[in-house]
Amino acid sequence: MSGSNRRPGEKPVAPAEPFKRAVAGCLKAIAGAPELEVAFASERPALTADKARLPEPPRRLTATDVSILRGHADSMALRLACHSRATHAKLAPQGADARAVFDAVEQARVEAIGARRMAGTGHNLAAMLEDRYHRGPYADIADKADAPLPDAVALLVREKLTGRKPPEAAAKLVELWRPWVEEKAGADLARLDEVVEDQGAFARTIRDLLTSLDMGEEFVGQRQESEDESDGSGDQPPPQDGESADAPEEANDGAEPSESESSSDESEDSEQMEAADAPPSEAPDDDELGEAEEATEPWRAPDERRDDRAKPDYAPFTRAFDEEALAEELCDVEELGRLRAYLDKQLSALQGVVGRLANRLQRRLLAQQSRAWDFDLEEGMLDPARLSRVVVDPMTALSFMRERDTEFRDTVVTLLIDNSGSMRGRPITVAATCADILARTLERCGVKVEILGFTTRAWKGGQSRERWLAAGKPAAPGRLNDLRHIIYKAADAPWRRTRRNLGLMMREGLLKENIDGEALVWAHERLLARPEQRRILMVISDGAPVDDSTLSVNPGNYLEKHLRRVIEEIETRSPVELIAIGIGHDVTRYYRRAVTIVDAEELGGVMTEKLAELFDEAPSAPVKRRAHA
Repeated sequence: MSGSNRRPGEKPVAPAEPFKRAVAGCLKAIAGAPELEVAFASERPALTADKARLPEPPRRLTATDVSILRGHADSMALRLACHSRATHAKLAPQGADARAVFDAVEQARVEAIGARRMAGTGHNLAAMLEDRYHRGPYADIADKADAPLPDAVALLVREKLTGRKPPEAAAKLVELWRPWVEEKAGADLARLDEVVEDQGAFARTIRDLLTSLDMGEEFVGQRQESEDESDGSGDQPPPQDGESADAPEEANDGAEPSESESSSDESEDSEQMEAADAPPSEAPDDDELGEAEEATEPWRAPDERRDDRAKPDYAPFTRAFDEEALAEELCDVEELGRLRAYLDKQLSALQGVVGRLANRLQRRLLAQQSRAWDFDLEEGMLDPARLSRVVVDPMTALSFMRERDTEFRDTVVTLLIDNSGSMRGRPITVAATCADILARTLERCGVKVEILGFTTRAWKGGQSRERWLAAGKPAAPGRLNDLRHIIYKAADAPWRRTRRNLGLMMREGLLKENIDGEALVWAHERLLARPEQRRILMVISDGAPVDDSTLSVNPGNYLEKHLRRVIEEIETRSPVELIAIGIGHDVTRYYRRAVTIVDAEELGGVMTEKLAELFDEAPSAPVKRRAHA
């Protein structure tokens, strides 16, 4: 019918478009933000002050898909309507563990307000949470050390406020912590229902709860005046049915926020929505800024008894000028095509060598995925090859067979490539080609591949350094440059649509300085958001982290120390399998699983060999690194 009503030359409307418009309209209505920009993309859900990004609905929508997508939209809308960033920043604890619980419980509060008032919203939010925890490794948790406390507390608070049981996939997680939490903080949990509509009073009750959970020492250094403020200070009343709350930012009377307060505010927008499989407890650092910043899901060790190595001794001076961009956003289409052609021309000889290695890897992977049969069984499918024996001797017993499923697990591989100036020339050319060929090979084997790059936006500090100079050069400013993280190929993007993006590495002026630690955190967080059972991160670098601007005003090992701590956290506590390849640089002193090559020409062979080794062995649990003298 709709096709017959189209005008000549008018494009047909996608079947999901009416549904997307309805979801966007509902989000704006609940949030009370008619100017909010709502977009749909295959990237992770994200929310900022003026833009919401929701998952792209599948082509064939089921009732469950509809509820999950509406749950994401309702969660964002309630965050905008019922949450004051200023109040949250003012009352939030400073300690990382306490802050994680505080953030998760605040999200549970705003979602509980919607679920209590609107039954449909409660159903949508429940579907979203069920999907999130079903995708994560929560169903098989058997030890407290593997069960994130922020998630458990948030789900217990949700249960108290709405009466809804935790999602089935998170039931074990909650039950591991329930006796301890209720014993220590049962009285605080009982008080939450009385103050759910008042963010300030709710936040103070949560602070009491954290103190009951022996996390009160993390309030040390907090501004005392925040404790003495009246309940109404900075809070916005939550919306009644059918009406919307004014944006919390408007309560500031036009006052110009300080840099740290602005940073914390922007973080609160970003932290609202995590990836579909990310628990609600995970939130960005307080000073996270940026236009249309993507919601991230920083990973924290599940054991609350963290040692001094986890203390925040590393921080950027500002994130306001950091950039995460798709490759096609940094270069126009024509130039990208020329750069890709140049890359292909440079590597006509290398493609043959790497291609043969990649084909060998493909054969090994496909061999692992092939199914096998068990024969001579007493039940199953009748084995036709043995029927001749029955014809010859009717007294011979029938023989059966059964197909044995492959043990090859759903896998995603991230290639994180150093885009620093020292990689210029042959190293970056070889790295780009090897990544291109391996992505195509692994895609044929059903293994998804993501290709990422990291560098800085400027030499010698860029706008971050200028802001530091304008602030009077405060001591120990931390990281003092503008990050640039590049997505050459997303895991869900087919190789044929993104192959030319790798030509961007050939662009003059792109390669600058390298801050490896934060790039590793970024790539790791993206992997944690993936639904695949097995996740592999391969880092390709040619040197230690270097940024002249940062190292000129911080200790000489500032970036290296942070990189070592990030590597140790991933290798000892994360489900991600980490491997590194150093080009003319000894990466074995940083990574437990690593190899160093002298010539960039060896890269293709080493990459395929190491990936083959990983796929040949069963993935094991993270192992503590041996101490080095």
